[in-house]
Amino acid sequence: MAGQVELDERLLAYVRSVSLRDDDILRDLVAETASMPMLDAMVTMPEEGQLLALLVGLTGAHRVLEIGTFTGYGTLCMARALPPDGRIVTCDINERWTRIARRYWDRAGVSDRIELRLGDGTRTMAALLAEHGPETYDLVFVDADKTGYARYYEDALTHLRPGGLIVLDNTLYFGRVADPEADDPDTRAIRELNAALFADARVELSMLVMADGITLARKNKVR
Repeated sequence: MAGQVELDERLLAYVRSVSLRDDDILRDLVAETASMPMLDAMVTMPEEGQLLALLVGLTGAHRVLEIGTFTGYGTLCMARALPPDGRIVTCDINERWTRIARRYWDRAGVSDRIELRLGDGTRTMAALLAEHGPETYDLVFVDADKTGYARYYEDALTHLRPGGLIVLDNTLYFGRVADPEADDPDTRAIRELNAALFADARVELSMLVMADGITLARKNKVR
């Protein structure tokens, strides 16, 4: 049985040369975000943004919920993939980062598809539930504070329609999840989440060994 291919810089360059379809807007957003001190590790890999857009299309999503906007790369990719009447609600706590995001959404011509809510993610999800009720979203993307992932996941299941998809970023957490010496709160939170997902019969599950680990959890349809 073939093992996992190790992705070095040369192979990554090849992959991008034959599959990545980004443009100047996306490249400029990556470059601006990467130039921010101490935040370069938070830049969304272009391959992941392209995957998010593909998943929006595959699920036929019209309503998307994103927890963790940062500078809006994933938001932009998903908004572009939505139909004209589609909408994405994206949540973050940082006005400085999202000001950057807004500039690029405007430049890409997708601002009318995006609703940004600033504030605590859990409170925002509770407010959305009160406004719209449960099972109103087709896809939920979670890329926020790691110690909050377990709560975000449970809330996402409530918001998600049967057959809808939750996408969780950073589920390998820089490889620290497999390091027995790593015992910081973020690593523990992701380990515990991964174990809980594995045992959760409410979803179909696949962890992609891509970027920093991307887990797909499809909410089971009611039988």
